[in-house]
Amino acid sequence: MNFGKKIWLIGNTSEKSKKTMEKLSKILKAEHFLFDDINPDIVISVGGDGTLLRAMHMYEYQLNRVRFLGVHTGHLGFYTDFTDEDLFEVVDALYEENPAKAIHYPLIKVQVNFADGYQIVRHVLNESTIRRASKTMVGDVRISDYLFERFRGDGLSISTPTGSTAYNKSIGGAVVHPRVKAMQVAEIASLNNVVYRTLGSPMIVAEKDIITVCPAPEDDYSLTFDQLTFEYKNIKSIEYSLDGTTISFANCAHTSFWERVSKAFIGEVE
Repeated sequence: MNFGKKIWLIGNTSEKSKKTMEKLSKILKAEHFLFDDINPDIVISVGGDGTLLRAMHMYEYQLNRVRFLGVHTGHLGFYTDFTDEDLFEVVDALYEENPAKAIHYPLIKVQVNFADGYQIVRHVLNESTIRRASKTMVGDVRISDYLFERFRGDGLSISTPTGSTAYNKSIGGAVVHPRVKAMQVAEIASLNNVVYRTLGSPMIVAEKDIITVCPAPEDDYSLTFDQLTFEYKNIKSIEYSLDGTTISFANCAHTSFWERVSKAFIGEVE
């Protein structure tokens, strides 16, 4: 019995991922799982973290009901719990999977406000960044209602706890456990001299606060939502908050966060 769970598979373009998806699909069909790309219960990502991020954004507006499971076909990822050699274990785990015991990671709500009143609202699993395409970015940074600093530099990155191990870490941010409900602001090549000053270090911002970036009026801003990149003009402000939205991972042999960090960045400890 698979209890009528509706499954959908999303992979990348590598040959290994394609073959893994084909094999897993045959196994799941033989076990009479239902395939539904419109209203799936569980989305299985086959590839790496980038594939999982793409899957999340494909179902960004169904996150209250869709759960995710990752199968990696390359290096160990932070969002993948099985390898391409564990496909029968994936099926066993799906049989035993309990929605009530899903693992939840917080997402950041990103609200982009434009000068003409138009708004865009997205959620990110890793981070959102803002930069200028060619010149120094200037923008006021507010923490809730307080004007904290006037930033000058290449840009800013606002990350989730799980995203703290991604781009955030590469620009000097701290690694934060997902149970810490907070956002992290990390500077991208800030200007610090006798004329211009910023904090010059990452900031951990509490769940109750809203981070607002008000960039100077320019027409060449680049804004990312995880792996998605867009070019915008006439941005009035960008608000980052934790609004309670989460991504749910099926509780199938879920690897602990610190084990993932250790394996990804340290390796075997003697």
